[in-house]
Amino acid sequence: MELLEREGDIEKATNALKAMAHPLRLKILCALKGDELPVLEIVEQVGSSQSNISQHIEILRTKNIIESRREGNRILCKVKDAKILKLVANMQAVFCSGN
Repeated sequence: MELLEREGDIEKATNALKAMAHPLRLKILCALKGDELPVLEIVEQVGSSQSNISQHIEILRTKNIIESRREGNRILCKVKDAKILKLVANMQAVFCSGN
Protein backbone atom coordinates (compact mmCIF):
# COMPACT_ATOMS: atom_id res chain seq x y z
CA MET A 1 0.00 0.00 0.00
CA GLU A 2 2.92 2.32 0.65
CA LEU A 3 3.82 2.57 -3.05
CA LEU A 4 0.25 3.51 -3.94
CA GLU A 5 0.52 6.50 -1.62
CA ARG A 6 3.62 7.86 -3.34
CA GLU A 7 2.27 9.24 -6.61
CA GLY A 8 5.61 10.72 -7.66
CA ASP A 9 7.32 7.32 -7.39
CA ILE A 10 4.57 5.66 -9.41
CA GLU A 11 4.92 8.29 -12.13
CA LYS A 12 8.71 7.88 -12.18
CA ALA A 13 8.43 4.08 -12.40
CA THR A 14 5.85 4.29 -15.17
CA ASN A 15 8.01 6.65 -17.24
CA ALA A 16 11.08 4.44 -16.75
CA LEU A 17 9.22 1.29 -17.79
CA LYS A 18 7.81 3.01 -20.88
CA ALA A 19 11.27 4.24 -21.87
CA MET A 20 12.78 0.78 -21.39
CA ALA A 21 9.98 -1.00 -23.28
CA HIS A 22 12.01 -1.14 -26.51
CA PRO A 23 14.55 -3.95 -27.01
CA LEU A 24 17.38 -1.62 -28.10
CA ARG A 25 16.85 0.77 -25.21
CA LEU A 26 16.89 -2.12 -22.75
CA LYS A 27 20.10 -3.41 -24.37
CA ILE A 28 21.65 0.05 -24.03
CA LEU A 29 20.83 0.09 -20.31
CA CYS A 30 22.22 -3.44 -19.91
CA ALA A 31 25.43 -2.35 -21.67
CA LEU A 32 25.86 0.62 -19.35
CA LYS A 33 25.56 -1.44 -16.11
CA GLY A 34 26.50 1.53 -13.98
CA ASP A 35 29.51 2.42 -16.11
CA GLU A 36 30.02 5.53 -18.19
CA LEU A 37 30.60 4.43 -21.78
CA PRO A 38 31.25 6.21 -25.07
CA VAL A 39 28.51 5.89 -27.66
CA LEU A 40 30.78 3.88 -29.98
CA GLU A 41 31.33 1.25 -27.30
CA ILE A 42 27.58 1.04 -26.71
CA VAL A 43 27.13 0.56 -30.48
CA GLU A 44 29.65 -2.31 -30.43
CA GLN A 45 28.00 -4.02 -27.47
CA VAL A 46 24.41 -3.57 -28.64
CA GLY A 47 25.03 -4.32 -32.31
CA SER A 48 23.13 -1.70 -34.27
CA SER A 49 24.03 1.36 -36.33
CA GLN A 50 25.43 4.41 -34.58
CA SER A 51 22.57 6.59 -35.80
CA ASN A 52 19.98 4.13 -34.50
CA ILE A 53 21.68 3.85 -31.10
CA SER A 54 22.04 7.63 -30.91
CA GLN A 55 18.29 8.04 -31.50
CA HIS A 56 17.48 5.64 -28.68
CA ILE A 57 20.03 7.28 -26.38
CA GLU A 58 18.30 10.59 -27.03
CA ILE A 59 14.94 9.07 -26.05
CA LEU A 60 16.46 7.76 -22.82
CA ARG A 61 18.00 11.19 -22.18
CA THR A 62 14.71 13.04 -22.67
CA LYS A 63 13.05 10.59 -20.26
CA ASN A 64 15.76 11.34 -17.65
CA ILE A 65 16.97 7.74 -17.66
CA ILE A 66 20.52 8.45 -18.82
CA GLU A 67 22.75 11.49 -19.01
CA SER A 68 25.54 12.23 -21.41
CA ARG A 69 28.51 14.53 -21.61
CA ARG A 70 31.07 15.41 -24.24
CA GLU A 71 34.73 14.64 -23.67
CA GLY A 72 36.76 15.76 -26.66
CA ASN A 73 35.14 14.17 -29.68
CA ARG A 74 33.45 11.41 -27.66
CA ILE A 75 30.03 11.42 -26.07
CA LEU A 76 29.91 9.49 -22.81
CA CYS A 77 26.65 8.13 -21.41
CA LYS A 78 25.65 6.77 -18.03
CA VAL A 79 22.47 5.86 -16.18
CA LYS A 80 21.30 8.76 -14.00
CA ASP A 81 19.57 6.86 -11.21
CA ALA A 82 20.82 3.73 -9.42
CA LYS A 83 17.18 2.61 -9.09
CA ILE A 84 17.09 2.10 -12.87
CA LEU A 85 20.17 -0.12 -12.67
CA LYS A 86 18.51 -2.13 -9.90
CA LEU A 87 15.38 -2.51 -12.01
CA VAL A 88 17.42 -3.69 -15.02
CA ALA A 89 19.36 -6.14 -12.81
CA ASN A 90 16.09 -7.53 -11.45
CA MET A 91 14.71 -7.97 -14.95
CA GLN A 92 17.90 -9.77 -16.00
CA ALA A 93 17.65 -12.05 -12.96
CA VAL A 94 14.05 -12.92 -13.79
CA PHE A 95 14.24 -13.22 -17.58
CA CYS A 96 17.88 -14.18 -18.24
CA SER A 97 18.57 -16.71 -15.50
CA GLY A 98 17.72 -19.68 -17.70
CA ASN A 99 15.10 -21.01 -15.27
